[in-house]
Amino acid sequence: MDPNLLTLFKLSLILAVNTLMTRGLSDADGVDLLFTQRPWLLQCNQTVLLLEMERCGEQFSSDMNHVHPEDRCNLTHFIREYHIFSFCTEMNAERIGCFWPNPAVERFIISIHKHFFSNCSLEHAVFIDPPDDTLTLLIFIPVFLTLAMVVLVVWCSKRSDLLA
Repeated sequence: MDPNLLTLFKLSLILAVNTLMTRGLSDADGVDLLFTQRPWLLQCNQTVLLLEMERCGEQFSSDMNHVHPEDRCNLTHFIREYHIFSFCTEMNAERIGCFWPNPAVERFIISIHKHFFSNCSLEHAVFIDPPDDTLTLLIFIPVFLTLAMVVLVVWCSKRSDLLA
C-alpha cells in the first residue's frame, strides 16, 4: 500500500473522530437557538413577570390549603409544594427574559412568606457568656501557644548559630 495513501487515510480518520467528539461534547444541540441568536428579543417585561408570579402564587396557595396550618412551620410537610413554587417562578422569569431572582420576584416571594409563614418565627435566643473557667481557657491557650512559638523560634535560632 502506498505510504501517502495510508497517511491520508489516517488524517481523514483523525479528522472524522475529532469532528464527532467535538460535536458530541458541545451543548448546542439542546440550546434554544432563538435565545442565543437574538437576545434583544428577550427584554424583561415586569408586567408579564408579575402576572406569571401571581399565577405561581395562586398555585402555591392552592397547594398550601391542603397543608394543615399547624404543619406550615415544618418544611417537611410542604417541601414539594415550595419546590414547585420556586421552580415555577424561576422558569417563568427566564422564559419572559428576566433574571431570577430579581427585585420584583423577591418582593413577591417575601409577600408569600409573610402570608404563609409569618407565625413560624422562633423566639429570640438569649446568648449568655460562657462560664469563667471556659472563658479563661479560651483566652490563655492562644496566649501560651504564642509564647511557646516565640521561645521555640529563639531557641532554634540560637542553636543554629552554635551548629554553624
